Amino acid sequence: MPNNPIGGLGHVPVAVYTCSATATVVRDGEKRGRHYADARHWHVARAWSDTDPAVLLDERPGWQAITTALSTGMIRGIIVGSLSHVAADTAQFASLGVLIRDRGGFLVHAADTAPRRTLGQLQRRRDVADASSGWSPWEDTPQADTP
Repeated sequence: MPNNPIGGLGHVPVAVYTCSATATVVRDGEKRGRHYADARHWHVARAWSDTDPAVLLDERPGWQAITTALSTGMIRGIIVGSLSHVAADTAQFASLGVLIRDRGGFLVHAADTAPRRTLGQLQRRRDVADASSGWSPWEDTPQADTP
């Protein structure tokens, strides 16, 4: 298994799982899961999906493939686009997470992957970029390297 840097960033093979009868929901869930993985520099080994949420989780072909991939070491974690794809509520999701942790993996929910912005963050980033390039908003020209 690959070594992981502190904080969970690095080459970590994961699977994205979605389950919905609607193709749009499956596509959106996979996109959300891939975005979540990309933000952490995790490698998405594969995305699996099932089309019938009424079927028990252990009987779904996509979920069975994921648990097999976890058992063989192909993946180390599972990202779901929505809690409802694998659990009825947060307590059931937490117990599923414990079960997967006992098998040596992890389960995460890509709930809100939109970047969180604070007021003024864009301006601060511009100021830092300008300062590092030598440009000053208080002068007409960049600072010269003169003695």
